[in-house]
Amino acid sequence: MMSIMDDLAGKGTPVSRVYLELWSRLREEAFLSLGNAQEMAFHAGFEGQRALRTWRDRVARLAELGFIELKDGPFGEQSYALFPNPYHVVKRHFLKGNVQERKWQALLVRAEEIPALDIDDIDDQGNLILEEEDDPKESEKPEKRIIRRTVKRPAK
Repeated sequence: MMSIMDDLAGKGTPVSRVYLELWSRLREEAFLSLGNAQEMAFHAGFEGQRALRTWRDRVARLAELGFIELKDGPFGEQSYALFPNPYHVVKRHFLKGNVQERKWQALLVRAEEIPALDIDDIDDQGNLILEEEDDPKESEKPEKRIIRRTVKRPAK
């Protein structure tokens, strides 16, 4: 996953250490305050005068790639981050032809080993597939139905 992230970010702008630092701070919710950016930059390996600037650039790149969604707040444009499922993000990039086949296959094998089966929550058009159960009180036999929702992609 991290190798794929760095490939997507482009040469000279690896983002995987930044993502790992952010991800390691997450708990049950997929929401994180980015108020302590200087500390997070240090823990991601950035030091010196440009540490904070480099950190912010990499956070912005993660947002451009869809691995996080940034929200404004008391610390500016990068106050909060929301985290979508990274498997979904990578699969969408793969479907657009942005991920090397061999790395995609390796990710699929690793996901099966874990098991992380949520890669299959995205169909071959990049749409999220949700399963919803009917209220058992409304019918005698609960039935599952698949709901397809088109995911909005950021404009380029």
